[in-house]
Amino acid sequence: MSDNDGKKTLGLRGGGPRSGNVKQSFSHGRTKNVVVETKRKRVVVPKPGATSTGTPGGVASKPLPTAGSKRPAGISDAEMERRLKALQAAKAREADEAAQRAAEEKERAEERDRRRAEAEAKEREQREAAEAAKAKAEEEERKAREAAEAAKAASQPGAAAPAARAEEPAARGGGAAGKPAAAPGPRKSEREREERGRGVKTRDDSNRRSGKLTLNQALSGEGGRQKSMAAMKRKQERARQKAMGGQVQREKVVRNVNLPPAIMVSELANRMTEKVGDVVKALMQNGMMVTQNETIDADTAELIIEEFGHKVVRVSDADVEDVIKEIVDAEEDLKPRPPVITIMGHVDHGKTSLLDAIRKTKVVAGEAGGITQHIGAYQVTTDGGSVLSFLDTPGHAAFTSMRSRGAQVTDIVVLVVAADDAVMPQTIEAINHAKAAKVPMIVAINKIDKPEANPTKVRTDLLQHEIVVEQMSGDVQDVEVSAQTGQGLDDLLEAIALQAEILELKANPDRAAQGAVIEAQLDVGRGPVATVLVQNGTLRQGDVFVVGEQYGKVRALINDKGERVKEAGPSVPVEVLGLNGTPEAGDVLNVTETEAQAREIAEYREKAAKEKRAAAGAATTLEQLMQKAKDDESVSELPILVKADVQGSAEAIVQALEKVGNDEVRVRVLHSGVGAITETDVGLAEASGCPVIGFNVRANASARNTANQKGVEIRYYSVIYDLVDDVKAAASGLLSNEIREKFIGYATIKEVFKVSNVGKVAGCLVTEGVARRSAGVRLLRDDVVIHEGTLKTLKRFKDEVPEVQSGQECGMAFENYEDIRPDDVIEIFEREEIERKL
Repeated sequence: MSDNDGKKTLGLRGGGPRSGNVKQSFSHGRTKNVVVETKRKRVVVPKPGATSTGTPGGVASKPLPTAGSKRPAGISDAEMERRLKALQAAKAREADEAAQRAAEEKERAEERDRRRAEAEAKEREQREAAEAAKAKAEEEERKAREAAEAAKAASQPGAAAPAARAEEPAARGGGAAGKPAAAPGPRKSEREREERGRGVKTRDDSNRRSGKLTLNQALSGEGGRQKSMAAMKRKQERARQKAMGGQVQREKVVRNVNLPPAIMVSELANRMTEKVGDVVKALMQNGMMVTQNETIDADTAELIIEEFGHKVVRVSDADVEDVIKEIVDAEEDLKPRPPVITIMGHVDHGKTSLLDAIRKTKVVAGEAGGITQHIGAYQVTTDGGSVLSFLDTPGHAAFTSMRSRGAQVTDIVVLVVAADDAVMPQTIEAINHAKAAKVPMIVAINKIDKPEANPTKVRTDLLQHEIVVEQMSGDVQDVEVSAQTGQGLDDLLEAIALQAEILELKANPDRAAQGAVIEAQLDVGRGPVATVLVQNGTLRQGDVFVVGEQYGKVRALINDKGERVKEAGPSVPVEVLGLNGTPEAGDVLNVTETEAQAREIAEYREKAAKEKRAAAGAATTLEQLMQKAKDDESVSELPILVKADVQGSAEAIVQALEKVGNDEVRVRVLHSGVGAITETDVGLAEASGCPVIGFNVRANASARNTANQKGVEIRYYSVIYDLVDDVKAAASGLLSNEIREKFIGYATIKEVFKVSNVGKVAGCLVTEGVARRSAGVRLLRDDVVIHEGTLKTLKRFKDEVPEVQSGQECGMAFENYEDIRPDDVIEIFEREEIERKL
């Protein structure tokens, strides 16, 4: 069927190109004159000498060029043949498409006819059923009325005959059995005309002026949003289908529905593009009484999706991290990179001094207490031109996590052992970290210039930990060095270069950067700053990245010398500015394509970490909760608030303080953070009644004033030894004193006397030690304690005495106890309190 639905097209009577008026007629006697202009159709006249081909329609078409016809200059015969073949193929393809369209149109027409026939048959069946039901109801009504009239006639015999006579003519004139007379009213034709008139008027009011813009609409701004062209076409198609009598039925669109572990009903309906009411109805049919705002699990949602005919695609919240999955680089993309060397060892064995000697700097001079408390990243260019990246780790016992991170991101571990001190606890720990990370090790025996140096003892001690050096026929390189004199430094660098050459370290610099956070801090002027060691790819200024639970955009890159650089390749340590928060040390940095991806990943990680912390802190059962409350009653807590300069130091301090304490007292770190002490920290400390500890940070002016006003104690430390010792001393003050008993004497009862106004008095002989009036006593009978208490009196002859020495006789009376017998033994003791320490 054409688009005009049988309406005549606008045209002219007669032939010939001319202008004229056409008169259009509308309902209610309205007319309109339309000016119609016709334009001449351009007729292409073939050039003389060319062959013309007639088309089936009789319309002149462009002549097809042949091999012998005139063709443009510069085209060969082969090119001309190719063009002719392409033209013929195009015409054949157009013919096939036309035939296919005709077949599809024919199928659609047959489908419409079939649907129309089905609808008419169904409507006819419904109409016949309705008529049959109506006739049956009328028949039952007539029978009931006749029965009622017959009963009435039987009760009134005189009125029955006229009624019957009056009914006969009505029955004969009616022509229908038992049909009641209709109420007087307008005839059917008049009613139809009125309804048709009303319908025409209604349609005229709603549709005739719907497309016109009135002055009120223009001024009030109404009707600003119009229907789209696609919506108008769909409306016309539905109207056409309805006019043809076919049932308007939309084609079912099967969609792939992304299904997370839990989903809201309204969101599920939105993803299926189904009505919310239909989804709720389907859930209720499955026995779930839910509303559109409730959440259902993935299994239930999958049943609903399959019921509606869609396909399920299971997804999880962790899929947001798929954009930063590990990519395996091709072998041809890999290029050599500098090795990463981590300096590890016991505290005060000369690690930083050795690195200073290599870098020709003086880092150790600026360290508090002469010990390293931060992890440092440096890059050194040797005299031979090779580039080395060094990580300097602390040797103090509290910095275990820092040493672990250093071992995980490194390629080679240089184990520094002092020749005058041999293997120490942190040396053993460094060996274990290196073994766990499966990285090669080079032993640097430092302080070889000292007179008491004994490198042989160092090598022997290392044998206990399965470290066999080359001088003892092993495979671990060992170099004797001196950071003070520079002895052996060239040999150490040569050993490092040899080990790096064996490892054949390579990375792909032409990809998105990936690195590890060595250290992170909150700088006052620059905001959150992270020291990142790039492991793969190249980190450039302007890159968007995600690191742990934080994300950001690289505002600046600063190398170990304090210079700003534009990019950092593999094995290059840089400080990164532009984070939205301080990341955890050890987090992995990944570059993403867009900021939205980075934000989504960071939010997911933050949510997962929060849920993990909540699950860890929540009591699973009521019994566990009661047990925890009972345990807390008997434990005294020392609350502390810690602020440090870098994330690694804060982490090390918290781990060290958590180890302080025992079953009676413990240290609880309320909050630990990075950056200066603020007024918020002072407020939290005041509410909790705890001191604030600042490690290499200070309180700002407002925080100091608030602390002075509220009486909050702020302590500053720059060496972790002093911090841990002071906290341990403060926690020791919460311990209760230990009470010890000291036995001072024994006495044997020889005789028992009864004294008026006193009671029973034991005549005793002090056999050992001394008996004191102020001491405690126990009464032993057959080596069993019968009574424990104090003495009421201690007499020697008739005098009250404070004490009686061994070998002398005395009289003793117990306080509130008189069951004493001869040959009982009295044990005399004193209690003393001893202050306890952790």
